[in-house]
Amino acid sequence: MAQNMIARVEPRREKLRRLMRKTEVEALLVTNRSNVTYLTGFTGEDSYLLVTRDKELLITDSRFATQLAEECPGLDLEVRTQKLQMIDALHRVIKGVKPKRLGVEAASMTVALKESLEKKLARVEFISTNGLVEQLREIKDRDEIAAIRRAVLHAERAFKVIRASLRLEQTELQVATELEYQIRGFGGAGCGFPSIVAVGPRAALPHAPPGQQLIGDSNFVLIDWGARSPLYTSDLTRVLVTGKISPKLERIYGVVLKAQLAAIAAIRPGVRACDVDDAARSVIDKAGYGRQFGHGTGHGIGLDIHETPRLSTLLERPLKAGMVITVEPGIYLPGWGGVRIEDDVLVTRDGHEVLSSLEKQLENCVVA
Repeated sequence: MAQNMIARVEPRREKLRRLMRKTEVEALLVTNRSNVTYLTGFTGEDSYLLVTRDKELLITDSRFATQLAEECPGLDLEVRTQKLQMIDALHRVIKGVKPKRLGVEAASMTVALKESLEKKLARVEFISTNGLVEQLREIKDRDEIAAIRRAVLHAERAFKVIRASLRLEQTELQVATELEYQIRGFGGAGCGFPSIVAVGPRAALPHAPPGQQLIGDSNFVLIDWGARSPLYTSDLTRVLVTGKISPKLERIYGVVLKAQLAAIAAIRPGVRACDVDDAARSVIDKAGYGRQFGHGTGHGIGLDIHETPRLSTLLERPLKAGMVITVEPGIYLPGWGGVRIEDDVLVTRDGHEVLSSLEKQLENCVVA
């Protein structure tokens, strides 16, 4: 298992070095936890990775000695004790490398850490970088795609149990808690993010936290959830009808489903992210609900629940094979509720593959 991980992460670090040469930095201090995991296989926290043009070194502490031996044997380490603060360990390591230009991750390094290092390393030029590792993470390899498939499977199995056992007297919070339990029961490492369970009018909040609202207080409930397996996540949304299908629900649901299917159909290598967004947004605009669709059509998933690329009007970059993205248009009407339908989609060499398979035709979303 460890040897397999080493074989996976070494090519990633070499790709990163090629990007570093383009930005003319001699070393990069990786402070984003997910990026550290991606480049090393190490899953612990409170650790940073220094990547130079010919080696890499993980700055960590003694709590993780056994874990590091299991997850990434052979990786060079700077293991600090409790007598040495992280800032001093970083100073010692970076000083030993002697870079003239040190790249730092602007999106994750704190101002306090950067200022402290600059004071200690006055001769080093600090270069803010953005997205060097994240752009590598956009294209998933075979093992990453397999992990996401498992995460989708765990999430779908858990949802089927929830649907079969749903009761009108349950609260949103009880359903969300049961989802976590079922995901773990099916082999997942837990939820990929805090589940959203929103009954009726509360579904007008795209990120509504589950509360004490009863499932039976409205005729529908929106559930947005995902599983982690073990590092990679899935992200799905379905609406369940717990009462009679009202004409308004039928109309709005139909618009959202049409928009989602149009966006999925547009996905293939070379198509711009903004064009996929437009495929969904134009359907909703034409139906008169454009102002009620205020977020992007989707986003990448992987080690984090929100990754690049984003399916939005602002991103003109083309999609590439190996990307895994969500497609999740929605319509939200304060006082009435909201409808969102979401699936996880892999961009393939000749088009796309929908990784999720749960029913989404409205008549099949009615809970007996």
